[in-house]
Amino acid sequence: MDGTLTVALAQVEGSTDPERNLETAHRYAEVAVQRGAHLLVFPEMFMGLPGSGRPPMHFVRQIGAEFFTQLGAVAKAWGIAMAAGGWEASPDPQLAYNTAVVLSPHGERLTTYRKLHLFDALNVRESDTMRPGDSPPSVVSIRGLRVGVTVCYDLRFPEIFRYLADQEAELVLVLSAWYQGSFKEDHWLTLLRARAIENTFYVAGCNLIGSAFCGRSSVFDPFGVCVASAAEGEDCVVANISITRVQSVRKKLPCLENRRRDVW
Repeated sequence: MDGTLTVALAQVEGSTDPERNLETAHRYAEVAVQRGAHLLVFPEMFMGLPGSGRPPMHFVRQIGAEFFTQLGAVAKAWGIAMAAGGWEASPDPQLAYNTAVVLSPHGERLTTYRKLHLFDALNVRESDTMRPGDSPPSVVSIRGLRVGVTVCYDLRFPEIFRYLADQEAELVLVLSAWYQGSFKEDHWLTLLRARAIENTFYVAGCNLIGSAFCGRSSVFDPFGVCVASAAEGEDCVVANISITRVQSVRKKLPCLENRRRDVW
């Protein structure tokens, strides 16, 4: 391994049809591989977009874990790691976990993360149809780089990113369905950059597009430099993630080492 991971962010429109979304996965896997990517990221809710009369549990009953099994087959067919959002059953038969899954290039599940922070804000109540997870995300190795994963609203909670920094993450993915609206795009980009700067690692935010979502998928390096970005339309954003860059920034700006652990 040369200490570089090429990541592709598939900025796509949400669909209510899981089979269509698996076809989208095939299409973007081909594009990502052609562009030299080792990891392909899809947004939050990629399994199926919920809506009025179509709660997340609809997709759990319709396809459930089989979706991730089939997505693993896509990953294996193209020899590329994948991360994607979907739904899982919870102990409550009416509430689903909002889940992010990371798959190896062999189609094996590397980790599963259940969204900790449900978006009960701005006239939205995810807790009406979703159950929060109760465990922090883990960090997995992809081509020798340490990768963590979060979901959307988690971006507003810096402690989860500091936790991943303490787990030696070098790249953190943010799988999102970030809404459009006043200041929302500014918040999205500002927070992605802030999480990268304060933890001196890469942050890659992959967002949905469509009538409700703002797109603007972006990758920020450990110094807060935007190294790849999309506008509001369908796109495939590709960026190189370098361990050497992480090490260089942390040597120049050792804020993680300079923390006052004796005080906090």
